[in-house]
Amino acid sequence: MSRIALVALKRLFVSCCFLSFVSISGIAQTQASADSAMTLDSCVAYALKHEPYINMAMVNVAITRANNRIATSGWLPQVNVQGNFTHYNTLPTGFFTDSGKIVNSKTGVVNTITPTLSVTQTIFNPSLLYAVHAAPLYVKQAEQVTDSTKIEIIAAVSKTFYSLLNTLYQIDVLKEDTARLAKNVSDTYHQFVSGVADKTNYDEAVISLNNSLYSLRQSVESIRPQYAQLKQVMGYPPTQQFNVLFDTLQMKNDIAFDTTLALDMTKRPEYQYLQTTKRLQLETVNYYRHAWIPTVGAFFDYEYEYESNSFSNLFSQAYPFNYVGLSVSVPIFTGFARTQNIKKARLQYDLLDWQEVELKSQIWTDYTTAISNYKSNLYNLQVSKENTDLAKETYDIVYRQYMQGVVPYLNVITAESNLVTSELTYETSLFQVLSSKIDLEKSMGIIIVNKP
Repeated sequence: MSRIALVALKRLFVSCCFLSFVSISGIAQTQASADSAMTLDSCVAYALKHEPYINMAMVNVAITRANNRIATSGWLPQVNVQGNFTHYNTLPTGFFTDSGKIVNSKTGVVNTITPTLSVTQTIFNPSLLYAVHAAPLYVKQAEQVTDSTKIEIIAAVSKTFYSLLNTLYQIDVLKEDTARLAKNVSDTYHQFVSGVADKTNYDEAVISLNNSLYSLRQSVESIRPQYAQLKQVMGYPPTQQFNVLFDTLQMKNDIAFDTTLALDMTKRPEYQYLQTTKRLQLETVNYYRHAWIPTVGAFFDYEYEYESNSFSNLFSQAYPFNYVGLSVSVPIFTGFARTQNIKKARLQYDLLDWQEVELKSQIWTDYTTAISNYKSNLYNLQVSKENTDLAKETYDIVYRQYMQGVVPYLNVITAESNLVTSELTYETSLFQVLSSKIDLEKSMGIIIVNKP
């Protein structure tokens, strides 16, 4: 057997072995058992339960509720118990009149212990009134942040999932291309040894096969980091494994979107959060405006006093007493702090108005960019589908012509390259449309966060 024949057989053997490996790898990636296979919906559902940022946002909601309970706890009675022990080294001096003369004498007892039960009840307090009005708004803000985080994660998981599928589809295309080129190498070799074709045709076929094997190997090696990225955005344990399942027909059905839908900015979570912030700022303005209102409270003290000059007899006799009362505090003059706080709060509200103007402009830019990308990618998908069909037809015709000796092998290389390019472009266009649809739904605020 000639040296050229041995080289050809060796190359074909290596190609077939690699194709077998890729085929097994592809099957393992796409045809998993039910307990380790996940669709896009199941990936999203898993992320909504386990993704760290979502769970942190939910913890922040719980923290906000706890802060609200702390801030409004002042409306409940405040009960305290305290005690004082007093020992006089020298008794204080008291003055009194005796037969028209002022005389002095030591008064009091040496040892005194006074346990006190103190109860206070707030009747009205501007700060507590503000806390009550602001509490549901703070909770609403925290929940809106959680919803916004969920939307970001849903979009990230979906787009990462589509990126992984795009690579898997490209592997299938490149596998077909490599198998086709391997056949071309075999056919060209036999034509060469039979004297029908030149050796350069065989060399060009081998070059094309090697380039295809290189591209295929690159795609296969990129699967692992793409799985790692998908696990990261899902909050999935990095050491555990799962495979993706997908329905090609369902994905193509999911491409459709009604582009006539009008943009409603109020559906965007950022806009909703800003509106809640503005309502909170109005509560702040009202708080400073009514800060002059008096603070009113009631109190009750019960003291159980023990007194004795001898420490050993200190607890032999008690002298209890109690009293109730009202307390009123009215801010008369605070150095113009209240008026300046009102001015500051109103200016901060004006800032929020300008932030709303900027946010509306940003939302509109996001929407117009997203819908433009979606329409452009959808058009590219239609064109690439037509190009793929034409490229397949052209390749079949050119290859038959080459085998009949009508056209040179260069025409086959060109036709085969156009076929692979069009097939890869079509697969990429398909997932670009799906990803741009996610961006469009996100820009319109219509991504549903409560997926199963």
